[in-house]
Amino acid sequence: MKDTRKIKWGIIGLGTIAHQFAKDLMLVEEAELVAVASRNLDKATAFAKNYDCKKAYDSYDAIINDAEVDILYIATPHNSHAALSIKALQNKKHVLCEKPIALNHDDALQMIQASKANNQFFMEAFWTRFNPSFREAFSKIKNGEIGEIKYINADFAFYADNLEGIGNRKTDMNLGGGSLLDIGVYPLFLCYVVLGIPSEILAKSNFHKTGADLQTSMILQYDNAQAILHSSFVSTSNIKATINGSKGRINLNTLWHEAQSYTLTVNDYEEEFPLPTKGKGFTYEIEECHQCIKENRIESEFWSHQNSLDLIKIVDKVRNQIGLVYPS
Repeated sequence: MKDTRKIKWGIIGLGTIAHQFAKDLMLVEEAELVAVASRNLDKATAFAKNYDCKKAYDSYDAIINDAEVDILYIATPHNSHAALSIKALQNKKHVLCEKPIALNHDDALQMIQASKANNQFFMEAFWTRFNPSFREAFSKIKNGEIGEIKYINADFAFYADNLEGIGNRKTDMNLGGGSLLDIGVYPLFLCYVVLGIPSEILAKSNFHKTGADLQTSMILQYDNAQAILHSSFVSTSNIKATINGSKGRINLNTLWHEAQSYTLTVNDYEEEFPLPTKGKGFTYEIEECHQCIKENRIESEFWSHQNSLDLIKIVDKVRNQIGLVYPS
């Protein structure tokens, strides 16, 4: 018999990405948004009304203590991910936490330990891992269709016209500001999934007056491959990713982290494979959360606890290279 029970969601932090997530949540039949929380009650009330959600809180503790909520989506600034996730897990809530998982590996490890200690599902919200184009392209890479991977080139950059002021998540160091943690994690994620952990990292950045990195370029060295990656708030880019092998290449087409298609090139053969997403594409990670919860699993096999720990360790190495230090 089909399980018709709705999985009930709460959202903490109601910025732009939370709006995008809520829209996609409405496209998943077995999902129900039952509560949202912001530090501003008017903001929470407006958000709840917009998405037909019955409860709005001006307290994060209140939503964490709401017995009706099965799983919390945490979309607050980076610096609060660890504390909120741990508190939610300890209160027997499943958690989907926005990337980056935390400011550093030590905080991330405490989050994973809280998931295990409380037997609650926890996943970093790397939605790209569940994108249909990414999954199919990755399958072809694993099957050797473009040969041995030798080079990856990926960037994520956009011009941000407002970088000033206290509380600006892009540049406020107290919030974990900077392009590396905000968008640089995407190219690093791609390299990690395809090539694993690099043997050496070279990185340089240009900085805002607050100390946050405005643009960061990275070279990742592997035993038999290299990658050149870039993140930036001060220029535009193609936001395209190319995985180059000994027999051919795969392009994850613009915008590659939410790709609607990929292109396979082998010798003189080139073909584009369109795979449009349902909604913006958060639907697939939502469905993965549901599947794991139904099967009483505390992590996803597609983006596991260890995957998140490995990636944040790579990010930490880049931070050390560029001298990016957060007050906390």
